[in-house]
Amino acid sequence: ICGLWVASQYVEIHYVVHLLALVTAILYAACHSSLVLLEEQAKVKDEKEKSKKDPNYKSEEPLTRTETLGKEEAMQFPIMGSASLFSLYLAFKFLPRDLVNLLISFYFCMVGWVALSITFAPLLTTIISSISTSLSEKKVEKEIKINHSLPEWLAGESPWDLSIEITFPEILSFIGSAIFSVFYFKYKHWAMNNVLGICFCLQGIERFSLGTYKIGAILLVGLFFYDIFWVFGTEVMVTVAKNLDGPIKILFPRTLVPNEETGKIETSLLGLGDIVIPGFFLALLLRFDAHNAKIKLLPTVDIYSNFPKPYFHWTLVSYILGMGTTMYVMITFQAAQPALLYLVPACLGSSFICAIVRGELKELLSYSEEEEEEEEEAETKSDGEEKVDSETKKEN
Repeated sequence: ICGLWVASQYVEIHYVVHLLALVTAILYAACHSSLVLLEEQAKVKDEKEKSKKDPNYKSEEPLTRTETLGKEEAMQFPIMGSASLFSLYLAFKFLPRDLVNLLISFYFCMVGWVALSITFAPLLTTIISSISTSLSEKKVEKEIKINHSLPEWLAGESPWDLSIEITFPEILSFIGSAIFSVFYFKYKHWAMNNVLGICFCLQGIERFSLGTYKIGAILLVGLFFYDIFWVFGTEVMVTVAKNLDGPIKILFPRTLVPNEETGKIETSLLGLGDIVIPGFFLALLLRFDAHNAKIKLLPTVDIYSNFPKPYFHWTLVSYILGMGTTMYVMITFQAAQPALLYLVPACLGSSFICAIVRGELKELLSYSEEEEEEEEEAETKSDGEEKVDSETKKEN
C-alpha cells in the first residue's frame, strides 16, 4: 500500500492497474487484520466461562466487545444510506458548494485525525521498541470518572469513565496525525486524500463484523439495488460524487501533468463504500476460513499465520474480476457504473459456489460471530422454560 502510494506520485501508473492493485492490497491487509476479532471473541468467551466457575472472578483488563451488524440494521442500511445521500444532494443543490465542502471537510478531518492515529500508532510502537523498549512503554495515565443522575437508557451507566491511558508512540501518532489533517484541510492534495481514505477502509474492515453470512448477504443485496437505483435511476449519486470534496473516495491519477486551465491533475475515483462493504463480507469469510482451520486464538492470534483460505481467496479473486468488469464497462460506454452491480453477484456467487463444491453450505450458513447474544438468548429461553415447568408442576 505504501509503495503504491509513493510510486503513484512519481510514476505514471495506468489508473485501472493502480485501482485494482491498491484495492486488492487494502482488502488483503484489512481482512487479515480483522482476525483479531476472533481473538476478542475468544477472550470474552473465556472470561464468561471463568466467571461461571468463580462468581468472584474479575477480569484484569477491560474486554472489547465486537461491533456486529444485526439483521434489522442490515435491512435498514440502504434506507439510511439513501437518506444521507439525498440530503447531501439537496445540500449541494440549495447551499453554496464551498460551504458544504468546508463543513464536510472539517468533519472528515476530525474523524481522519483519529483514524490516522489508530492506524500509525502500532507502526510507531514497533519502530520505537526497536530503539528503546522503555521509551515505547512509557504511559500517561489519568483516572477521570464523572457521576451523573441521568437515566441509564439516555446517558449510560454512572459514573462516566473518561480515564486516559496513552503511550508515548500513541502521543506521537496523535500529534503527527493532527498536523497531517491540518495540511490536508488546507491543501486538499489527492495523495493526502488517499491516505485518509485508506485509513478509513483499514479501520472499518478491521474492527467491524457482519455477524453471520446471512446478514452479509442481506446487506449486499440491499445495497445492490441501492447502487443501481441511485446511479442509473437518478443524477443524485454522480452529482454528489463529483461535487463532494472529501476523503470518502480514493483518487487515481490519469496523468501526472496538471491541467493548464485548472492547475489540477485529472483523476478517476472509487467510493470507499465499494471497498468497505465487500470488505466486511470478505473479512467474515476469512474468519470463517480461520474458524474451519481452528487456528490458535489465545493468548493472541497471529494475523500472519498460514492456513487454508479457500473462501477468502475465491471471493477476493471474484471481487477483482467484478471490479475489472466495472472498469471495462465504464470505459466502453463512457458512463458512470454502480460498482456493486458487478461486485455483489461476484462476492455472493463465488462464496456460495465454494461452499457447495466443498460440501460446507450448512456450516457457512450457520457460522455466527454473535455467540454472546445467542448464548444469552438461549439461557433466557432455558430459564423461561424451567420457570414454566416449575409452575406447571406446582399447579398439578
